[in-house]
Amino acid sequence: MVKLSVVIITLNEENVIERCIDSVQAIADEIFVVDSFSTDRTKEICEAKGVKFIENKFEGHIQQKNYAAANATYEHILSLDADEALSSILRKSISKIKENWTEEGYAMNRLNNYCGTWIRTCGWYPDRKIRLFKKDAGTWGGDNPHDFYELYNNKKAGFLKGDILHFTYATVEAHKIQVKRFAEIAARVLIEKGKKPSPIKLIINPLSKFIGMYFFKLGFTDGLIGFRISYQAAKSTYHKYAIARKG
Repeated sequence: MVKLSVVIITLNEENVIERCIDSVQAIADEIFVVDSFSTDRTKEICEAKGVKFIENKFEGHIQQKNYAAANATYEHILSLDADEALSSILRKSISKIKENWTEEGYAMNRLNNYCGTWIRTCGWYPDRKIRLFKKDAGTWGGDNPHDFYELYNNKKAGFLKGDILHFTYATVEAHKIQVKRFAEIAARVLIEKGKKPSPIKLIINPLSKFIGMYFFKLGFTDGLIGFRISYQAAKSTYHKYAIARKG
């Protein structure tokens, strides 16, 4: 049976980190938290749970996740965000894979919870992610803050039953704050790449985002919640391009 390091990056996660840690206790041989100098009770909670806890300057989601994976004790890694937890089915799937690991990495579905409601529309499900992998099998890539793990040489990942349970936003206000923050991060990436969006993108892309999520991805079937999710996604797209245009 392989030994598994569960790695989690944190910043002021006192409201969610305990749930995340508790969900992996049964399958983890090491729980490794890399914190970005939290000012709340995150460190206290982690130390009370007996996890390995270190602090590292935050340079970006991608950089921090690569750092966490590289510095974990064991070769086999499960990477989670602090606001995530494993479903019981996924926990059983990972336990079985530890006994017979055959792939370079494994993907799983992520089920997102918005203000207490599980969302399967707006393109939010199955939201498949590679989160279980061998340490040197791939790397975290993408553009901050939207990271993803990819295996080297275009290798195909296995698939596990069960869901990562993602507790996205407890309140609509928290969603608005995160949308603004993520738009600013994404805009900085565009600026660093020297990309200045055209004026037409300020209109077409947000509108396209809303129509795609609310109508084609059936957000309207979730009523007001579907509208809010689609609207905030469109708003984020607009702000990203507006900020990037200003440079």
